[in-house]
Amino acid sequence: MAPLSTTLLLAASATSGLVSAYAPVSSFGATRQATSFRPTKTAVNENFGLDFVQDQADITPDIILGEANYKQWAGTVNEKSFLNRQYNIIGRVRELDLLKQTVDLGVLSKLEKNGVDLKTLEGLLPALESAGLLSIVANNQQLLINGVAPLLVEPAPFLLPIVAGALDIGPPAFFLAAAALLGAEGFLVVNNVEIPFVGLPADVFLGLLLVPLAAALGVAGTALASAKK
Repeated sequence: MAPLSTTLLLAASATSGLVSAYAPVSSFGATRQATSFRPTKTAVNENFGLDFVQDQADITPDIILGEANYKQWAGTVNEKSFLNRQYNIIGRVRELDLLKQTVDLGVLSKLEKNGVDLKTLEGLLPALESAGLLSIVANNQQLLINGVAPLLVEPAPFLLPIVAGALDIGPPAFFLAAAALLGAEGFLVVNNVEIPFVGLPADVFLGLLLVPLAAALGVAGTALASAKK
């Protein structure tokens, strides 16, 4: 067996080697050269309206210059590109069998009992046009089809029975639901509730859903109450 002093000497030398391997390089008498940093050249393709920045019209090919040209070019590369893809509203309505479910639940007949019929809806068109809402819809078709339509169509099989039950009760059901959502938002604000695992304030992020939904329910209840009169 090796003497204890020899063993300690070997251990000390091995430890000092490990320490020197991970020790930072000193600026005085360093034998290793520092790693050189070579910044990459990044071309700026947007001028953001600033005069001292390159103009995108000068550095961008005409085939992809502008949103319309870029979308046309993307369609030639991939017909199902994300830029040109549209949510198939009619196809999803057929697949989910929403029309049959609407008839079976008697949603249309319940709307008529609450004073909402085709004549009432036609009377709303001039008011919507004067408010500019129809123009907004016409100018944002892509956003509404791909952003709003899926939020309405996909959960419709679960929402239609709830809507049918609320129409049986009438406007108070919509007012009660709106008050419940606002109460939930108030509870989150007062108690400073945070979203689990991420620690984000629940009143801010859930409020983006609760407050607009409560407003929509309040408007729906008001509309039913005025139509029923």
